[in-house]
Amino acid sequence: MKIMKFAAIDIGSNAIRLLFMNVLEEGGNAHFKKSSLVRVPIRLGTDTFIDKIISADKAGKLIKSMKAFRNLMDVHEVVNYRACATSAMREAVNGAEIIQRIENESGIKIDVINGKEEASIIFDNRIADTLDPSKDYLYVDVGGGSTELTLFSKGICKFSASFNVGTIKILRDCVPKDEFVRIKECLLDVCPNCENIEIIGSGGNINRLVKLASPKKEKFITYQEFKSIYYDLKQYSYQELMINFDMNPDRADVIIPAATIFLSIMEWANADKIHVPKIGVTDGIVHQLYKEYISNSLVLG
Repeated sequence: MKIMKFAAIDIGSNAIRLLFMNVLEEGGNAHFKKSSLVRVPIRLGTDTFIDKIISADKAGKLIKSMKAFRNLMDVHEVVNYRACATSAMREAVNGAEIIQRIENESGIKIDVINGKEEASIIFDNRIADTLDPSKDYLYVDVGGGSTELTLFSKGICKFSASFNVGTIKILRDCVPKDEFVRIKECLLDVCPNCENIEIIGSGGNINRLVKLASPKKEKFITYQEFKSIYYDLKQYSYQELMINFDMNPDRADVIIPAATIFLSIMEWANADKIHVPKIGVTDGIVHQLYKEYISNSLVLG
C-alpha cells in the first residue's frame, strides 16, 4: 500500500481552512481519508463587501495564518498543495497586493478563482459517482460572499452558475439588488425540466442545520424538517443561539442567513430533500491534486 498526503487551503469570505488528506493506493484503487482540518474565522468579507478593501488588521491575521499553514504543511511532509481564494479576495482592490505579500513571506502561492472554477473544483469530488443515475440533483454551496449552483441530470453536469449572494453579504446588507430574483428566475427556468429534484448542500452551516433538525440521520433532511428548524432558530437572539445551541460566535450570526438561502432555493427548485455529504472546496482541491500527481507520474514513467 502506498500512502501520500495532500493539503488544500480555502481562503473564504467567512473563514480560511487547511485540510490534510491521506490518499491510500491499493490494488489499483485510491482511497481518500481526511487527516485533519484547521479552521480560522478571519472573515475577510466583513471588510471587502463594504469597503472593497482588506484592512491592515485582517491582512496581518491572514499572513500570520498562512505562515502557520506553511509550517504545518512542512511538518506533514505533503506531496503537494493548492491554495484558492474566493469572493472576498476577488472583490478586494488590494487583493493582489496581499497575495503577493503572502507568497513573499510564507512561500504559499494563492490562486484567486471565480464562481465557475469553484463549482468545477467541487465537481471534482466525484459527486456524480455517488448519485442515483435516474435522479436529478442540484448542488448548492453557500459561502460568505457567493452561492454556487450546479445541476446534475442523470449523472451528468448540465448547468452551473454563481450568484452574488452569501451569508456575510446578507449580514452586512450588501447583496446586490435583485440578486435573489436572479436565483429564483434561474431555478424556475432550469428546474421544471427535472423530475423529483433533490439538493446536495455543502458548507459548515448546512452541516450544522442538518444535525439540529435531524440528529439521528445526519446525512439529509426533508423540506418540512428544514422549514421547522429554520423558524425555530429565528426565535432566538445571537447570544441565545450561542448558549442554547452551543454555537461559536462566527456560526451563530450566519446560521439564519445560510438557512434563508438554502430554504429559498429548495422552494424555487421544488425540492423536497437536501443531502449533506460533508464535502467542499478543499475536498475537491485534493482530488484535483491527486489527478495531477497521477498524470505527472504517467508522463515521467
